[in-house]
Amino acid sequence: MPSANSNVMRGARPEAALEQSIERDGIVRRGERIVVACSGGADSVALAGVLSAARAPMDLDLALAYVHHGTRRSAWQDECVVLRLGASFGIPVRIAALEGAASDEASLRNARYAALTAIARERGASAVATAHHREDQSETVLLALFRGAGPTGIAAMPPRRPLGGGIDLIRPLLHAGAGELRDYAHAHALPYAVDPTNADAGIRRNAVRSALDALRPLFPGLDAAIARSAEIVGAELDGTARADVRRRIRETLDRDGGLRDVDFEHVEAAVRAIERGGSGRFFMKPGVELRIERGTIAAVVKE
Repeated sequence: MPSANSNVMRGARPEAALEQSIERDGIVRRGERIVVACSGGADSVALAGVLSAARAPMDLDLALAYVHHGTRRSAWQDECVVLRLGASFGIPVRIAALEGAASDEASLRNARYAALTAIARERGASAVATAHHREDQSETVLLALFRGAGPTGIAAMPPRRPLGGGIDLIRPLLHAGAGELRDYAHAHALPYAVDPTNADAGIRRNAVRSALDALRPLFPGLDAAIARSAEIVGAELDGTARADVRRRIRETLDRDGGLRDVDFEHVEAAVRAIERGGSGRFFMKPGVELRIERGTIAAVVKE
């Protein structure tokens, strides 16, 4: 069995794409000191492995943090997994126990982030990394909709945001699927625990997860579409340059009656062309073209 810190695999290594994304995406900053939130589950174990692989090339200073919620007896097994990972990777481990926190999801989440922030402050870290992934993003968006949330809630989880006290919360694996993270853990023979509460349908997030699992075969690309919607709303809230270009294109199409049923990817192709300073004709849908020349946008709708 390969050791937990082995980065050499026989044959092709499709899981290496996760490691490469850390250096490419810019969510993790070179030379950063990071506290890695590790519950012992497959997702956070994969995160620890991916960041450990990036540790030398990106000059990262890492520590694992396990937060003991005190809500179930089997939690000591999860703690043992995290301690074993730390020993295998040569990364220090910090354990925090929640005391006096209410048992509802929101209270536990707030207490957990407070504990992680305290550990990060103690270590002089600039970021806390969590293993939220693509399916988590879908669940978060739907839960926000069910609460009747506005644009801020629908924008869901950004890859990086302030956590407080000069410490950021980072989510380097939002682009990845849960299956990819399990595959990574298996490929590197990393141990992980299975949380029995994930099967409790009385927990709202679990209920949403089960419904999404049933919908995915009927709606291929469901998670990518939800993530895209969340990214668009977030860009609008932040007033980014890309959001402004996207709005100009949609307003142009709408003004000429050509927006209805236009595929998002066609709009994004035009957005990228404008960002590059390009020109040309872009097919939006049958009978509708977008013409871009030196930053000007015009729609051509053929009757």
